[in-house]
Amino acid sequence: MRARTRARCTALGVALIFLSVMAHAQQAPRPHRIGVLNEAWAANHPTVEGLRAGLRELGFEEGRDVVFDIRFTQGKPEATRGAAEALVKDGVDLIVTSNEAATQAAKNATKTIPIVFTLVGDPVMAGILRVIAKPGANLTGVSSLTSDLVAKRLEILKTLAPQVRRVWAIHHGDDPSSIEAIRRAEAAAKQLNVELIARPVYTPEQLAYAIKSIKPGDALLPPDVGTLDIPAVLLELATASRLPAVFATSLWVGHGGLASYGPDYHAQGVQAARLVAKILRGARAGDLPAEGADRIDLAVNLKTAGALGLPVPRKIMLRADMIRR
Repeated sequence: MRARTRARCTALGVALIFLSVMAHAQQAPRPHRIGVLNEAWAANHPTVEGLRAGLRELGFEEGRDVVFDIRFTQGKPEATRGAAEALVKDGVDLIVTSNEAATQAAKNATKTIPIVFTLVGDPVMAGILRVIAKPGANLTGVSSLTSDLVAKRLEILKTLAPQVRRVWAIHHGDDPSSIEAIRRAEAAAKQLNVELIARPVYTPEQLAYAIKSIKPGDALLPPDVGTLDIPAVLLELATASRLPAVFATSLWVGHGGLASYGPDYHAQGVQAARLVAKILRGARAGDLPAEGADRIDLAVNLKTAGALGLPVPRKIMLRADMIRR
């Protein structure tokens, strides 16, 4: 009798433990795995930090609701294909990309996993989307409006440094958004009476050779994307050679660049988080219209302007969203 009682108690205990485990499993579903792919030099790129912050604001707790698998290729376009394929092989639920190269690599790697892109200058021109309003397939995202904003950047450069007559636009030769931006910048340059020198490069060696032709008195119009680390290289050149440069984002003004006009990287990540949240809650990526960056900032570094001997006009000061002193 005692043996049978002990056996029944043991069986009951096992059953209760099993039910408790099953109940806990039902209460705690597996977190969504979000793959992140970009050409950044570190995992904490501002767009990624914005994505994390945006998802937190929308109620997605990291570790409980979402986990991140971040792949960054340190400015090497040739590494993006392998990184995209690795994310697909690892079975992520969604991929967030930054810039054309990463987005195209993810698009080539999967036709089913949802993709949300950021920092894509012109998604139609880049061949990533056919139609902005209804992307179709498995993609949507946020455009950084590179082509639309480049003429304004050139105008700001000429306003800050009216004596400039020659502006260098060094860019990666395989970046379609940069190519379209150059076309529009050339049209604007004629109106502003400056010579725009467009120089496509494909390797670090070509980049190093290109900058040897830049002379004192010239100015720089760095590209929007970080392939080959071109913006950072041009920032270093501008600082060392005292050259005016207007960048595509305020990130570089914070590191000593003269000025910038364009979308904030962190804000683009927050904006992308809204699209990601909709997809994780059941929406199809292809049904969500792609968006233009909803926050465009003008930033000026007064310390750098002083070092270059450039007085900042009042109209720039009044319009600036960020002023570094």
